[in-house]
Amino acid sequence: MKLSRPSAKSKLHYPFQEEPLGDHMSPDEYDRSRRVLSRVALILLVLFGVLFLRLWFLQLIKGDYLEKLSEYNRIRSQDLPPWRGMILDRNGDILVDNRPSFNLMATLEDVPDLELLGRRLGALLQMEADSINSQLDRARQSGLHQVRLKTHLTWREMALVETYKAELPGVFILVASKREYRYPDLGCHLLGYLGEISEVQLKSGRYASYKMGDYLGRRGIEAAWEDYLRGERGFRRIEVDAFGRELGNVHQKLSTPGANIYLTVDTRLQQEAELCLQDKVGAIVALNPQNGKILALASSPTFSPEAFERGLSLAEWQDLLKNQDHPLMNRAIIGQYPPGSTFKIVMAVAGLEEGVITPQTYIHCRGYLASGNHIFRCWKKRGHGSVNLHSALVGSCDTYFYEVGRRLGIERIAKWSRRFGLGTPTKLNLDREKPGLVASVAWKRQRFNAAWQEGDTFSVSIGQGYNLATPLQMACVAATLANGGTVYQPQLVEKVESPAGEILERFQPVVQGRLDASPANITLVQEALAAVVRGGTGRRAWLPQVQVAGKTGTSQVVSLEKEKSGRHIRRFQNHALFVAYAPVDYPQVAVAVIVEHGGQGGEVAAPLARRVLATYFSGSQVAATP
Repeated sequence: MKLSRPSAKSKLHYPFQEEPLGDHMSPDEYDRSRRVLSRVALILLVLFGVLFLRLWFLQLIKGDYLEKLSEYNRIRSQDLPPWRGMILDRNGDILVDNRPSFNLMATLEDVPDLELLGRRLGALLQMEADSINSQLDRARQSGLHQVRLKTHLTWREMALVETYKAELPGVFILVASKREYRYPDLGCHLLGYLGEISEVQLKSGRYASYKMGDYLGRRGIEAAWEDYLRGERGFRRIEVDAFGRELGNVHQKLSTPGANIYLTVDTRLQQEAELCLQDKVGAIVALNPQNGKILALASSPTFSPEAFERGLSLAEWQDLLKNQDHPLMNRAIIGQYPPGSTFKIVMAVAGLEEGVITPQTYIHCRGYLASGNHIFRCWKKRGHGSVNLHSALVGSCDTYFYEVGRRLGIERIAKWSRRFGLGTPTKLNLDREKPGLVASVAWKRQRFNAAWQEGDTFSVSIGQGYNLATPLQMACVAATLANGGTVYQPQLVEKVESPAGEILERFQPVVQGRLDASPANITLVQEALAAVVRGGTGRRAWLPQVQVAGKTGTSQVVSLEKEKSGRHIRRFQNHALFVAYAPVDYPQVAVAVIVEHGGQGGEVAAPLARRVLATYFSGSQVAATP
């Protein structure tokens, strides 16, 4: 059979042959496909252009920033808070020091799951998970990088954290400092305490170098000398892996400790002053009359400074606030009391200097003085008889000083009160010192919109009525008389020294004023005060080896009827006061004592002054009071 070749016009069909696509597309479909492909190509071109521009921006414009950010993801900076400076007494004995404190910290960037971390730490350290989560949330919302979760870890707690460190990403232990008070509760009002800085303080702009969680002084020396005690913070940069685990130390700058503060206070005298006030409410101030340096500044009741740094519970804080004896109050500089008969020192100098009395001026005391329809009584009901300045001071005759006050008038009394430094703060750099009060005609008109009465003058003349003074001010009155009329600014800090031993500041005595009273008149009053202790109302302050001068005072704070009906109830008794200095020939120490609701100054306050003076001069047992 002969096969014929297919002709050119004939078409062979193979089973797997595909026909050309274009042979079946219409011109419209073909144009449409081209347009779609063009658009896709354009989109791809734009995308590649945007990608190119983005890479150019990141590499050239933001390159440095992103390099730093990348480095930050690899490097963590840990804060190194400074150790506070020490506080020492005049002899170099340490009153406040530091000891290591281990705090549990967390770096928020390295914590992938806050809730999980809270649960793990709560189970590990017996902490409340909700409290931990709340701390972490607040820190993140505030923009903080690190947060302190727990302070003062125990050795067992530190061992647990280190053991399970792999399961606690972002958690580390920071070694900080904690205040150590060498003598628990001693001088708590004087030294003060620390407290954690608040958000309000941080936002105020006054604490630029502080961070959340830092402690700063709240009261006393800790607060007044914060700038010196604080020191300068440091830092530590560490390398971490992708899980925030520490790989090694990159760089660090150690913190600089704060400066050391040397006080003028004598620890032994401060201890005795506080022992004197044990179970009492009051204050004792002792200072050097020749330069104003404070030797003791005691207030009672006391409190624990360590409790504030540890953190008070709400119940503990409420107990302090509701305590009727106000243990947080520094009575030595904030307590304002009628000065009682200790004010007769001012009256005596004023009367002599203004010429309304002389040493030979005698006034008869019948136990009272009548003025209009009022009777002003002397403390001695039967009267003192005929007395002059010397015997009036020795016996603390009220009637005599009523008459001196009448002759002086309130304006001259106010003038000499201010010369002694009353009615204005002493400028002691410690807390918010109260100014006391010196009454006058203008003051009463402004305060009560009432005229001054003669009876007001009588009350002020014996230290009652409107006039008020702090224990520190009354100690200054005694010191001013003792040194012959120079009013020194009380001084509490001797010097400031760097950690290396370099003296940054040394403080010299500051004279605030002078009495401008004649030496003869001052000597007359000094001799009378020496007689007060030898055989007058202040004889319970007598010392066998040192001649003491002083003046008793009883500040009436309740009516006579209440005092009689409640003689054995502390709140129904008057304040007991006593001021003194010794030795008489060249005074080295002046003392002011007040015991709230203690009774008579000669019976209660004078023996306490005696103990303080005895400790200052010898520290040995003193012979019994005659």
